[in-house]
Amino acid sequence: MERAVISLKPVPPYSFSLTAAYATFFRGRYGGDIFENGLYQRLLDLKEGLCLAGVRTSGKADPPQLEVELLSRSLDDAMVARAIERLNWVLSIDRDIKPFYQMVLSDRALEPLIKDLWGLHIPHTASVYEALVQAILGQQISAHVARELRTRLIKMYGATLKVAGNIYHSFPRPDALVTAEVDGLRALGFSARKSEYIIDISRKVTSSQLDLEGLHALSDEEVIQVLTGLRGVGLWTAQWLLIRALGRNDGFPHGDLALCRILGQLLNKGRPFQPEEALEYSHRWSSYRSYITAYLFAAMRLGYAFPSVHLSPKR
Repeated sequence: MERAVISLKPVPPYSFSLTAAYATFFRGRYGGDIFENGLYQRLLDLKEGLCLAGVRTSGKADPPQLEVELLSRSLDDAMVARAIERLNWVLSIDRDIKPFYQMVLSDRALEPLIKDLWGLHIPHTASVYEALVQAILGQQISAHVARELRTRLIKMYGATLKVAGNIYHSFPRPDALVTAEVDGLRALGFSARKSEYIIDISRKVTSSQLDLEGLHALSDEEVIQVLTGLRGVGLWTAQWLLIRALGRNDGFPHGDLALCRILGQLLNKGRPFQPEEALEYSHRWSSYRSYITAYLFAAMRLGYAFPSVHLSPKR
């Protein structure tokens, strides 16, 4: 196994612990992301081959120095460069969130939450395909069930690399799921409909009918139009992909019931917002609603007690 070690310095403010934990939705493991005992790990499925990336912070300075270890059976300069590029994306290392802070710290309702989560960057999925499959997988089921299905999918169909006696799995490639077919996903516990949606999208990607990575070049409105034209993809899924898969600053899944509930706790004396109310209220946070969304969900997953400021929403 060949090895390379690289140091990276994120754009401040940057909390490695919060950002890496968010990549696993504060569960330690989520999909192909692992964050345990201060070590973030991800098996990167690159054009040049499989590469296990491990990231630690070397101190508490802001920004912290990140120490990256790359392991692969064959590690050349091209793979190292691509791995670092992918890690920069996944862990949002080179994003500047100071403009977001300048806007939001004047908001009386959000200021305490922002300060408690200082330095949280929004991590991204390694590919748009990964985000789309995971979003479809998680529709209308509990987080626990979604997590179990996701784990089964990755272990059954993801590429693997054995390092120091441990087997690491990457997210499945589209061609692997095409080969699995609907019956393969059904055997893992997927519903017939979700299996059909995922296999249909995987076939479109492998046949070049659908260029998901090409969505990076489109406007938010164009992205939503393309995605909602796919079977199994609605507005909620498309809006989440703007945030997690495409790194857009102003995604806002206003139809998300958990988001409406959090906003109600924070701004409406505990009464959940209706989706239309959440959307109308959110306009004051344009063009950084992706960060508002991420911070609210991070706070919820960390058990944050939302102090209601009893503001009167503009509706």
